[in-house]
Amino acid sequence: MLVHGLLGGSFCWRSNLSALSRKYTVIAVDLPGSGLSDAPPRTDCGMACQSARLARLMRTLQSGPVTVIATSWGGAVALRLAMEESAIQLPNASPQIRALVLAAPANPWSGFGRRRIAFFNTALGGWLLRTFFPVSAPMHALALRRMYADPKLVTLAASQGYARQIVRPGRAHNALSTLQHWHSDMEVLRTGISKISVPVLLINGTEDLAVDPASLLVLRSHLRCCEHITLPGLGHLPFEEDPEQFNQIVLKFLETVPA
Repeated sequence: MLVHGLLGGSFCWRSNLSALSRKYTVIAVDLPGSGLSDAPPRTDCGMACQSARLARLMRTLQSGPVTVIATSWGGAVALRLAMEESAIQLPNASPQIRALVLAAPANPWSGFGRRRIAFFNTALGGWLLRTFFPVSAPMHALALRRMYADPKLVTLAASQGYARQIVRPGRAHNALSTLQHWHSDMEVLRTGISKISVPVLLINGTEDLAVDPASLLVLRSHLRCCEHITLPGLGHLPFEEDPEQFNQIVLKFLETVPA
């Protein structure tokens, strides 16, 4: 199951679906308020509700243990999902989650972007986001280029694909809902991450400007069973910037995880 980051969607996995689906059944989701999944402005898009929605989806699919591959804010949602499952796992019960693969997951120990999040949680910041977000296409393209270590690798198709998802009706309200829960959600992760018992693979680029690469060292220290791979010269979206390398790493890791 592939889970996107904030303001992303299943579109962001376009370079990974084919390689992963040769061996596995792959589901790429658009969480409510993201991608092509529109949601009313009052929808709770915080991590707790989104992880609960993923848990319900997995129960509905009845597909057996699922590997969750997630990025950025979606990585934090996946950590919350695994944390809550580990806390309620009954003896002899089959787990829903087989493993986690997290690409530059947002986490409590990364200080990048905290001031922006705090600003958008003010009355002025919220008004500015709701007012200018739908018409700020040039800013969206600039933000996407900052996610890559080499901005020249951002294609026109990538920029247009993200823009189509970001300007959908109600998207600014959905983003604000996520940001309003951000600090409390991170505090829950800070105190509960050590409960996660499934194997975890962390992948990040050395040139990440969205999630502090140093924070993943701290995150790794709180996980019971964790492998960490740092990719030189890549930014926040290694699965887009170098999909072939990312796919190979993920497939190799999954071969080592018990079925």
